[in-house]
Parts: sequence; C-alpha cells; structure tokens
Amino acid sequence: MGTTVSDMSKIPRTPAYLNRPLVPSGRAAAAARSARIDDTVLIRQAQQGNAAAFEELVRQYDRAVLRLAVHLTGSQEDGQDIYQEAFLRAYINLARFRFECSFYTWIYRIVTNLCLDHLRKKSSRTRDLTTTVSPDGEEEEVLDRMPDQRPAASPERNFVGRELRRCIQRAMGKLSPRERMVFELKHYHGMRLRTVAGILNTTEGTIKNTLFRATHKLRTQLADVR
Repeated sequence: MGTTVSDMSKIPRTPAYLNRPLVPSGRAAAAARSARIDDTVLIRQAQQGNAAAFEELVRQYDRAVLRLAVHLTGSQEDGQDIYQEAFLRAYINLARFRFECSFYTWIYRIVTNLCLDHLRKKSSRTRDLTTTVSPDGEEEEVLDRMPDQRPAASPERNFVGRELRRCIQRAMGKLSPRERMVFELKHYHGMRLRTVAGILNTTEGTIKNTLFRATHKLRTQLADVR
C-alpha cells in the first residue's frame, strides 16, 4: 500500500463515546448489515493504497473494538494496547483480506486472538465481572440472564453482594481462556453463537459445547453461595 505504518497514529486512542452501550439496537444492527457493502468498497480502496478509506474503516469499528478489548482484558491500559495492535495488524495484513468473511468478523477475530494470548499470560483479572450493560443502557446482572432451573431460585438473587462478586471473579478465573472468552462474548456482549463461532474460527457446535462447559463450571463453583 502507498501509506506507512506511521499513519496508524491517526487512530484515536480514547474515543469520547467509549461509554455508550456496545450491544446495537435493532436499527443499528440493520444498518450494520447494510454497511458490509460499504466496507467492501472501503477495503478495496484501502488495498489500493487509499489511506482515507482505511481511516474510515477504523472510524466505523473503533468504539466496538476498543470496548471489546477493554472488557475482555479487564484493563483500560491493556485494552488500549490490544486495540492499537489489532488495527495495526489489520493495516499490515489488509492486502491479504479475501472477503471470505465480513470485516467485522475479521477485526473481531484479530482482537479476540490478541485477548486470548493476553489472558493466557495473565493469571488473574481484577475487574468486576458481575454486571453488563443492556441494549437500553441499563446495568444488569449477567447471571440473571442465564437460565436457572433450580427450585430454590428466587428474585432475591438479583441483589448480589460484594462477597458474591468476589466469588464470581474467582469462578471466572477457573475457566480456561477460551471458555471465558466464549462466555463473555455470549453473555456480556450479547453475540449469537454463530457470530462467536465465526470470530473464533470454529463451528457453532463447538461454541455450544464450550459455553455449556463454562456455564456448568460457574454454576458448580457458585452453587454454595447463591
């Protein structure tokens, strides 16, 4: 391409809209589907050396990529580093992009692979893992979105105390990096299993099995405290 890696400095490091909900509304999802055609045009232009086209791709996905990286690593600093590295890798490898998947899937695959490498090197995480943001922008308990067939289940489980938060952190720490990744992409980011499978470059059946194992492990770890 006719640009240099120094152009990557144009990627914004801390977008002002970082705190908006990540999960898109129905209208936003429809817009995202139609945006794939525009992505194709931008990718082809960027592959021909058009720096402005690549900057537009970054602009379209920077918020989602940064929020995903920060969420999965549990660190603003680590998330920003991975965010920068993800777009740098996309920039370097864009000439080899063959349109076998959407740019959305491709950039998310890069981010999740970087996060998996990061999590494998890190023995523990410090962020609060019990709440997420709904499509309406409201905080909600992730475990409340998981089916619970126990007879003893009651609305009181919505009021999670500090000790339970620590227990959930410890339980999440017992998952493998891949199990944790699948669980978070599904339950924290609201992705469909098919989408998660595409991002992690595997089958939907494999993702279902991984999610089942992760959920079973969490429920086993938390059985005595809920």
